[in-house]
Amino acid sequence: MNKLIPIIIVLLLFGLSSSLYTVNEAEQAIILRFGEPVSEKPIDQAGLHFKFPVINSVYKFDKRILEWDGKPEEIPTKDNKYIYIDSFARWIISDPLKFYKSAKNEMIAQSLLDDIIDGAVRNEITGKIMEEIVRFSDRELPKVSSDYLSSNNNDAENIVVVPGARKEISQNILNSVSKKLLELDIGITVIDVQLKRIDYNSRVQQDLFNRMITFQNTIAEKYRAQGRGQKEEILGQQIQKEKEILSSSYLDAQKIRGEADAEAVKIYANSYSKAPDFYNFIETLNAYSETIDSTTSLILSSDNKFLKYLNLDN
Repeated sequence: MNKLIPIIIVLLLFGLSSSLYTVNEAEQAIILRFGEPVSEKPIDQAGLHFKFPVINSVYKFDKRILEWDGKPEEIPTKDNKYIYIDSFARWIISDPLKFYKSAKNEMIAQSLLDDIIDGAVRNEITGKIMEEIVRFSDRELPKVSSDYLSSNNNDAENIVVVPGARKEISQNILNSVSKKLLELDIGITVIDVQLKRIDYNSRVQQDLFNRMITFQNTIAEKYRAQGRGQKEEILGQQIQKEKEILSSSYLDAQKIRGEADAEAVKIYANSYSKAPDFYNFIETLNAYSETIDSTTSLILSSDNKFLKYLNLDN
């Protein structure tokens, strides 16, 4: 009997350890017996849990938000433009019991989502024109002047302000996918669907780029022409202003010079009236210094008035 006690203890410990299991914060679990769920309520509380009998098994699922990333698809739009759409989605396992019965694991669930989301994206894209797909509804296009449109008739028909529907498209795809999942009742909830990338078909991409470049170059040239016109206008105003300033300055200078000459004449007159002989003497000496030097020869009569102050007899 004493020999059976250790064996019994080992069996009890083995049974106890087989009955205990843990669930972490990112997991949720269901209890299975021979592959069939034994409870309608999943275990979603993190911690240590107990299952009985030991033949029951634990099947765990991810409780976090999961990622679905589709492959780029070439889809025709309503206006017959072929574009590549790259979409992605976020989903969760909302009902582990239904998920286990329908999908079993995430790989199969991803395959189911491929068909459902790709179909919803295709249906929505084919019903919209290109401008609606690439634009958001809360973003305004830059205004194009009427004179530009009149001078560029070839491009005028391409400049059409179309309300953006990018947000509406994403919401419609989400609604369509959610409705389909609700009908299938497979325990999956898609919480968001977005268009990650939109690109033109390579056959028309280069032509589109060339048209965009031509369009932008036309607008740029228009602004350059306006800039050159404004430059010439500013230069003309600058030259006119310069002439006005120089003319006004010349008049002011002439006025000041005339007043100065008048003042000088007045001073000279006053000086002459006070000492006319001395004034004549100074002016004669100035004339001598300006007209006579070592190289000058003058032939004048002795009684010439110019030699009045050089006449030693006086």
